Amino acid sequence: MASNNFHQFFYNVDNEWFRKRLFGIMMVVFAAFSLLAARLFYLQIIAGDHYYKMSKNNCIRIQRVKPVRGLVFDRNGNLLVENRPSFDLSIIPCDAKPIEKTIDKLLRHVPEFADEICEKVSAGKIKYGYRPQLLKKDIGRDALAPVSAHRFEIPGVMIDINSRRNYIYDSLASHLIGYLGEINAAELKNDTYRYKESGDFIGRYGIEKSYDADLSGVPGGRIVQVNAIGQVVKILDTVESEPGNNIYLTIDFELQTIAEAQLKDQIGAIVAMDPNSGEILAMASSPTYSQNDFINGISSDQWQQLVSDPHRPMMNKALQGLYPPASTYKIVTAIAALEEGLIDENTTFYCPGSYSYGNRSYGCWKKEGHGKVNITDAIAQSCDVFFYQVGRKLGVDRMAWYAKGCGLGSRTGINLENESDGLIPTAAWKKRRTGISWQGGENLSIAIGQGYNLVTPLQIAVLFGAVANGGTEYRPRILKKVQTVGGQIVKTGQPEIIGKLPVSPQTLDLIQNGLREVVNDRHGTAHWYVYDKEIDISGKTGTAQVVSLKTEKEMENKKKSVSYDSHAWFVGYAPTEKPEIVVSVLVEHGKHGSSGAGPIAKEMIVSYLNNMVDNTTIMSKK
Repeated sequence: MASNNFHQFFYNVDNEWFRKRLFGIMMVVFAAFSLLAARLFYLQIIAGDHYYKMSKNNCIRIQRVKPVRGLVFDRNGNLLVENRPSFDLSIIPCDAKPIEKTIDKLLRHVPEFADEICEKVSAGKIKYGYRPQLLKKDIGRDALAPVSAHRFEIPGVMIDINSRRNYIYDSLASHLIGYLGEINAAELKNDTYRYKESGDFIGRYGIEKSYDADLSGVPGGRIVQVNAIGQVVKILDTVESEPGNNIYLTIDFELQTIAEAQLKDQIGAIVAMDPNSGEILAMASSPTYSQNDFINGISSDQWQQLVSDPHRPMMNKALQGLYPPASTYKIVTAIAALEEGLIDENTTFYCPGSYSYGNRSYGCWKKEGHGKVNITDAIAQSCDVFFYQVGRKLGVDRMAWYAKGCGLGSRTGINLENESDGLIPTAAWKKRRTGISWQGGENLSIAIGQGYNLVTPLQIAVLFGAVANGGTEYRPRILKKVQTVGGQIVKTGQPEIIGKLPVSPQTLDLIQNGLREVVNDRHGTAHWYVYDKEIDISGKTGTAQVVSLKTEKEMENKKKSVSYDSHAWFVGYAPTEKPEIVVSVLVEHGKHGSSGAGPIAKEMIVSYLNNMVDNTTIMSKK
């Protein structure tokens, strides 16, 4: 009955108008369903595999776990370099869409980082993908709080907790320890850094670079489940990272501290070494720099200031600085003359205060002269006239042969980069270099360590260490041991002989006697500044002339500028009979070796040996 009523109604209306409207509605519905079916066909059949992978990536991700870098200790276990927690701000672009809007929200909470973050975004450094992109390193706890509190408002933004290098005694041994820097694109292609990724740090200088492979460790990873805004909701699996090994250096923390205190407000270098093994006990270069400035990336202005500083704070002057050896070289001249039979222990020369050669007079540092001196007196009193005459007899090439045999003019081979060779001239070298033949008068300058001679403080330390120990040259080394975090020793530094001095025992005895007199004889050049009643110290002073002053105007300028002042050298070892330490000190423009460098070396020698006695006493009581 109801059906009949419906049909009756249907036919009572305008059938044509209704059918047209119904047909239109049906076409719209059909078109909508067709588009939906087509879209579903595309998503599930044509692009199904692609979106399946995307959905997997969107919920299950692999995260890299950075290893903790190894620590650095001194020889006695004093911690020098550690790691501290760092809160790094990162973004996952695919989770942060639209990224511009997310960045705007983020910067409301950390406006202090706006310039740096906006620069990265505008420069195209933020790449599309699911890999976290670093926005700001080491944001600090003050910025951590607001970002964490509003994390649901800023999808894709995350805080990574990483370890950051911390140089506990900022600038202490900075040239020896070095610093870290962010790896660059070219280095990422180097197999040496196969475990590194963009944003990682590697050693740039010092032992941080030389032992980077030992310190770095191996990264791990973890599989995590994330929610729709990229936040980790569950850790599914973890492969632990392997922490880097710890490095124990040969340096003594207390001695290193003394060395740097002694060089404060001065320009120069100090090397303290064990003459019986080559272990570096201290190495200081001044001025220094702050290693912690490099932790989060040094600004271009800061870097420019460092590299343009005329005092070269980035240079390790102990092994890169080149200086005339001055009178420290006289022991080489003495060795050559004695070994060649040109003089013996009884040979004497008279010093009136100057020596005439050709049409020129060569002055002695002591204008009134030293009188009659033998080889021991000449070393002790540093008589220039004695060595002028010896150098004239030897000639440059014979002196060069002995100098090179003593390790001068070539790298020592210490495991630190950018060590300088130095320069020991020969007649042939000068001819090649200048086109001018060697002149006889130049032999006199070479004999007293002036002229073209150039050495490093480290080379001089190795030479005097060999004199102290009886003639054996050891390669200087800075590594005591490499040890895992579990305490297993995986590597140890071993003494390495690199040569023998070209000297007989008889000649070496004469040289050692002369060096002892330098300090212990009241006429010795270092007596009034280095002599110690308790410790028998031997050594040699040196005063290296910086420029040749030929005119009255130049002499006048010298009085106005320290740049004309001579460099001060002192190299000493102690105790004389059984040496435990050799110290090489160079103070730029320190004027006189005896007063400018001698007291520094004495302070280091006395402090170190007294500390050894104290430690021995403590151990014996135990």
